[in-house]
Amino acid sequence: MELMCGRYATTADPATLAAELDALDETPKAEGGGSPRVGYNIAPTTTVAAVVDRRDDSNDADSPLRRRIRAMRWGLVPHWSKEIKKGPPLFNARAESAADKPAFRTSMKSKRCLIPMDGWFEWVQADDPATGKLVKVPYFMTPHDGSRLYVAGVWSAWRDPSAHDAPPLLSCAVLTTDAVGSLTEIHDRMPLVVSPDCWQAWLAPDRPAAEDLLHPPADFDSTIEIRRVSTKVNQVRNEGSDLIVPVGDADEREPQLF
Repeated sequence: MELMCGRYATTADPATLAAELDALDETPKAEGGGSPRVGYNIAPTTTVAAVVDRRDDSNDADSPLRRRIRAMRWGLVPHWSKEIKKGPPLFNARAESAADKPAFRTSMKSKRCLIPMDGWFEWVQADDPATGKLVKVPYFMTPHDGSRLYVAGVWSAWRDPSAHDAPPLLSCAVLTTDAVGSLTEIHDRMPLVVSPDCWQAWLAPDRPAAEDLLHPPADFDSTIEIRRVSTKVNQVRNEGSDLIVPVGDADEREPQLF
């Protein structure tokens, strides 16, 4: 199967997230100045919003710990990298092994985040009845009740060795876990969703994540709608709410999955 969770939708801007989470909005405000993107077709290397808990003074254990919204590049750049484009894009990390991987283990210890999503996309290979060829059929996974998902992530602060005075680049990766229930029919992996009662423990910068945080909430699949959507989302340049409309409403020919 393809690497999962390579595209998602998010419609909450940083100000909305800050109000909902009682957090500080630390994202750039200037147009074109690295503000997180809001839209229905978010792809790797895009600047996205991420939620962190950090102290006002990282060197003082008694400094106030505050929830913050920060802008991060989706595609983690390890702090030890010599350049951004070295190696494969690290936009996903396996939750069960990230703590042992050189690219993610430092972040798993003290730089964990939450990435807000309305839902995520996956693709299934299917026969096109018109041509008989295999095509990529997109599906959108989203909560039945329209609520927002908060997905576990890890982040890093990277400094360009050739630009000593430049601010650090913040970047993140989505953690994935084994798919559950009916979600396994679409992909064998899915984003690791964190329930609100676990946010504080997941974001805590002073202690590692407990093993029980590396699993999805109980009965998670029963809360998720699996929606076949338009193949327009296959092109990353396409954007708009029509990308998450059920394909039956979009009047598309239906490929045969099985």
